[in-house]
Amino acid sequence: MNVSEAIATRRAIKHFDPAHRMSDAEAQKLLSHAMLAPTAFNIQHWRFVHVQDAALREEIRQVAWNQAQVTEASMLLILTADLKAWEKSPGRYWRNAPQGVQDFMVPAIGQYYADHAQVQRDEAMRSCGIAAMSLMLLARELGYDSCPMDGFDFDAVGKLIRLPDDHVVTMMLAIGKATQPAWPRGGQLEMNEVVIKDRFPG
Repeated sequence: MNVSEAIATRRAIKHFDPAHRMSDAEAQKLLSHAMLAPTAFNIQHWRFVHVQDAALREEIRQVAWNQAQVTEASMLLILTADLKAWEKSPGRYWRNAPQGVQDFMVPAIGQYYADHAQVQRDEAMRSCGIAAMSLMLLARELGYDSCPMDGFDFDAVGKLIRLPDDHVVTMMLAIGKATQPAWPRGGQLEMNEVVIKDRFPG
């Protein structure tokens, strides 16, 4: 499947085959490719919580409006981000770069993020969103469907997964074999409404 087809056929699926088991190789491929998603300054601050424990999934479902995909999907990922990754041995993010690049990039990380809590959070949301799209498109290539989710109690889920204080939950992602098709697309806006040439009208 090419990228265009994956984009066009990716839909939010709510009903998955609970009996289907994803292979370890498939899960590894999804996660390893998600780790290739771009992040500002290469800080790679996403942390993918792969929820495999059935009892924990049931608990998460109870704080996620009892949505069936939480327990029925073959894979449930909670996408979180380490808000303080920028200050945790930042040299490792550029250890393979030429020394001149390291000398420029590593100090710039602190200059960009220090004392800017909103920037740290905004970057977490952007990075996890990009990673989620990578996961959903690769899932389509592998013959899976997915459902990005924000319909849950973020604080409750954080407690269930023992989220560290300096991390944030950004979304959940259910991946599996669909048993029902998605609803027809609700209504796409016209391109001339969403694509602005140069600047918004004055």
